Amino acid sequence: MRHDAVRGHLDGLLLAVVEPGPLHGYAIITAVQERSGGALELRTGTIYPALNRLERVGLLRSDWEAVGQRKRRRYELTETGRRQLAEERSAWRDFTRVIGAVLDPAPVPGAATGAATGAAT
Repeated sequence: MRHDAVRGHLDGLLLAVVEPGPLHGYAIITAVQERSGGALELRTGTIYPALNRLERVGLLRSDWEAVGQRKRRRYELTETGRRQLAEERSAWRDFTRVIGAVLDPAPVPGAATGAATGAAT
């Protein structure tokens, strides 16, 4: 999948994978990849700045989790983040409905398919 196809939807993707519960950065990357059937492979250079920005604007909060000798930052949705995710989902449904109607229109009942129609005299 083209990398630019994700542009504009990254925030929604990140909020959606964190919705079930707190995840650390690598787990978020893995969740996006798994949910997309491997079609989306987001880079750490893309994910971490986005996570920091989402935290800065109040859509995510984070804490530190100790794993052995290491500490990992875990991210989770805030209430504001949950509302934003609901808005993202609604906007996505509207977008796909409108674009789908243009790219893959439903056949008009009774219309001829494949051949040009005209009045026979």
